[in-house]
Amino acid sequence: MYSDKVMEHFQNPRNVGEIPDANGVGTVGNAKCGDIMKMFIKVEDNIITDVKFKTFGCGAAIATSSMATELAVGKTVEEALELTNKAVAEALDGLPPAKMHCSNLAADALKKAINNYLGIETDDSDEVHHHHHEHDEF
Repeated sequence: MYSDKVMEHFQNPRNVGEIPDANGVGTVGNAKCGDIMKMFIKVEDNIITDVKFKTFGCGAAIATSSMATELAVGKTVEEALELTNKAVAEALDGLPPAKMHCSNLAADALKKAINNYLGIETDDSDEVHHHHHEHDEF
């Protein structure tokens, strides 16, 4: 069901842990399957020099996070933002269709961490819209 690469990353995930002085942190969760992923990135001169993650989730979630961190390290911020779920899954020689949503988590967590570094809020619930209603005088 899982490729050797998935099993390998699941058993020996890379870059597990956290970066205390991370430049960006992204957390995503999928309540449906209980997967939670937190990703930390370190950026120097626009290059991602270090990525660490913590995942509570299934083997596929751990493997995709591990692979996503490996793919992101050494890339520029722009290149890392272009990392897709598909690229992560392909790097792992494919994932079972039922587990493809796990690769979304990894790519999303990475994007969130990068956006956090760039100072972009991606969480819509945090957006405060100030509407100044002009009251017409009757």
